[in-house]
Amino acid sequence: MKNQSVKNNIDWISVFIYIALVTLGWLNIYSSSLLSTDGTYQKQLIFIGCTIPLIFVVLFVDGKFYEKYASIIFGVSLLSLAGLFLFGKTIAGQRCWYAIGSFTLQPSEFAKAATSLALAKYLSDTQINLKETNRQLQALAIVFLPVMLILPQPDPGSALIYSVFILVLFREGLPSWYVWTGFITILLFVLTLVLEPYVVILISLGVLLIIHFKGRAVDRNIILSAIMLAVISGFVLSVDYVFDNVFKQHHRDRFNILLGKTVDMKGIGYNTNQSEIAIGSGGWLGKGFLEGTQTKGGFVPEQHTDYIFTTVGEEWGFVGSLVVILLFTCLFLRVIYLAERQKTKFSRVYGYCVAGILFIHFFVNIAMVIGIFPTIGVPLPFFSYGGSGLWGFTILLFIFLKMDANKVNEW
Repeated sequence: MKNQSVKNNIDWISVFIYIALVTLGWLNIYSSSLLSTDGTYQKQLIFIGCTIPLIFVVLFVDGKFYEKYASIIFGVSLLSLAGLFLFGKTIAGQRCWYAIGSFTLQPSEFAKAATSLALAKYLSDTQINLKETNRQLQALAIVFLPVMLILPQPDPGSALIYSVFILVLFREGLPSWYVWTGFITILLFVLTLVLEPYVVILISLGVLLIIHFKGRAVDRNIILSAIMLAVISGFVLSVDYVFDNVFKQHHRDRFNILLGKTVDMKGIGYNTNQSEIAIGSGGWLGKGFLEGTQTKGGFVPEQHTDYIFTTVGEEWGFVGSLVVILLFTCLFLRVIYLAERQKTKFSRVYGYCVAGILFIHFFVNIAMVIGIFPTIGVPLPFFSYGGSGLWGFTILLFIFLKMDANKVNEW
């Protein structure tokens, strides 16, 4: 009866979008790796085949299981991340994988679903009020625990994804100053890399003066404004030190290329340059399936993984790229719509986490490929090559679809 209920109540629109994205993803992996000898597209087909029993397992498990055991799942996920420092395999300078023979597994891809479950479980407690400072710190701890284990691997791309949980917390009552603080910090950091520090401080002073004098007289607090200017000035003056001494050389190079401070089309900027050439050469309708010269020539490194969208742009053109973008957009909006109609706070919060994770992956990957974001290794969901990524996104999505299908049994 339960299986019949899932079959009748599962959101088939989301399922069909998922199938369409996975199918299109494999076709582009096939095209980008057709001339390779490592069997990339065959392996991806095996990974896709493994998602079928994986989906059935996720849907077969009782919907309440994910809420009841969310903390345990999260704990196991943290242990799997910590275990990498002892038993992980290093690939391209990153200790992110467990190796079982020739097969590798990346636990950070599954940690996103585990963190989403843990955060949803915590926020669904009726006693939780995110207006209270201690509750805010506890919620943020859930988010940053996996980040602290992922950053040293080092895997900044995966760590960046966790920033989206701040928006989920904001939706559930986190004070808006957290979001504004994050936005202003990023803005000040970038401005300081482009302009001289004293210029950024003067701009900040001007903005603070405008805010101070535009406010009501009773709300004006010169001491608070002075403290804010001091904090901003301290941060701005520390940016150059952090950039030169904390960031690694390849991170500095990528920022300098992105900001136009360095031109290096044959070195660190090669990937982005070739990616832009490939996408631009596709025109309106593309060169045709398996007809991409940049793709066939192997000019775009890692084209079957992080740069898979370049194959879409070159072979399917603007129209094909737009179709892919619309499919992703429909999936995001569909998940948000389903989240809004959930009967339990746990399911709603988890749904927002799913939408947020998929969106930030999509946004950062596309921005990276077209050259408006530094290259940091963020895969495109359901498109980029890799079993861990595909399975992680599949579990993430179908746990929520199970919750949605199960809402008819909830009060």
